[in-house]
Amino acid sequence: MQTLSGKTAIITGSGRGIGRGIALALAQRGCQVTINYLRKREAAEETVAAIEQIGGKAIAVKANIAQEDEIQRMVDETVAVFGGVEIFVGNAASGVLRPMMDLERRHWDWTMDINARSILIGAQATVPFMRRSGWGRILSVTSFGSRRVLPEYSVVGVSKAAVEAVTRYLAVELAPDNIIANCISPGVVITGALDFFPSKAQIIEQATERTPTRRLVTPEDVGELAAWLCSDAASMIVGQTIEIDGGYSLLA
Repeated sequence: MQTLSGKTAIITGSGRGIGRGIALALAQRGCQVTINYLRKREAAEETVAAIEQIGGKAIAVKANIAQEDEIQRMVDETVAVFGGVEIFVGNAASGVLRPMMDLERRHWDWTMDINARSILIGAQATVPFMRRSGWGRILSVTSFGSRRVLPEYSVVGVSKAAVEAVTRYLAVELAPDNIIANCISPGVVITGALDFFPSKAQIIEQATERTPTRRLVTPEDVGELAAWLCSDAASMIVGQTIEIDGGYSLLA
């Protein structure tokens, strides 16, 4: 297991689900972690406690990542406690699940700000500290809805496509500074996020049936991939979208 000892990570939306899986995987490798949340304080504190139980260090910071000043405050709090930040993981996601023709401007703005713009603002706030340390990693969590049309997904899928494009541009711009940016694209993961889909049961059933491994991806699976992408072993993987879906996307 490669170590991330001495590194500090900020992971947006990391009290639950995929974000929690990434936080625990990084902490297991010695990384200090800021657990970001907006409403679910108890879940964030439980994740901090889980990290501390394995001997790690973590803090919970409430911040609305749709707002630039909130992101900057979260970074400032992280640096005040841990002395810097070398890893930024844009995991938090939100959005309105409506057909395109039913979207309103506020639906578009909210979804794009939370899912895509926050990646850029997070990078702008953390990269100065990465440059200071001479090492950095930026990870963005996307989905196959960025490339395929999924029921009820519309503007969320568009925002995920923007996430991937933003990450590619960051990757090329920052790689000369030894700051590596990539995307992780999980398949269907059973988390609380699925509760917002009216067709949740159907999604889970169909995904399980068509996944060659005959099981769905877990937050722990995503966490292991994220930890590896943060390691020096993956330093030549730059600006890529890495799918982790048990082979789901290989089938027509």
